[in-house]
Amino acid sequence: MAELTVLESKVGEVLGLAMAAQQATEKVMKLVEEEGLKRELQEVHDDAAQIEERCTDIADEFDGKKTAILEKARETKQEVAEMMKTYLGPDADALDGFEFLTMAEAAELGHWSVVGQLNQSARHSRLQEVVDWALPLQQKHLDRALQGSLELAAKEDPQGPA
Repeated sequence: MAELTVLESKVGEVLGLAMAAQQATEKVMKLVEEEGLKRELQEVHDDAAQIEERCTDIADEFDGKKTAILEKARETKQEVAEMMKTYLGPDADALDGFEFLTMAEAAELGHWSVVGQLNQSARHSRLQEVVDWALPLQQKHLDRALQGSLELAAKEDPQGPA
């Protein structure tokens, strides 16, 4: 398999995070009863599918590296799946789900910021288009996850059993 540059490796990571985000939103949707939160999760899921598609297209543009980038994406997706399995065990509720998504969305925003910084030197124009599109989207996802966490937390009895 081809050896990846730092930028190519990071593209694989954001691709894997987008794949994992789709799984995570599906899992959390099963924990949520509020229709408004479910709709927001579906939108995040659909956005993650678009990010995956665009990143896969970008991977095609790195000569001879697509397979290695996709392998890095699968590794990242698996790492997130393991974290999700640990964090969202059998007794997880909607608040746990949104807290996990808040962490995951913060990680995605951070990774996209790193890709953008690396690309300032690499100057890959199509990748920059995706970065410029993905960064505000990831910020919106983080804001929604945090807001969902706070909304669900507001309904909790702080003195009640955990």
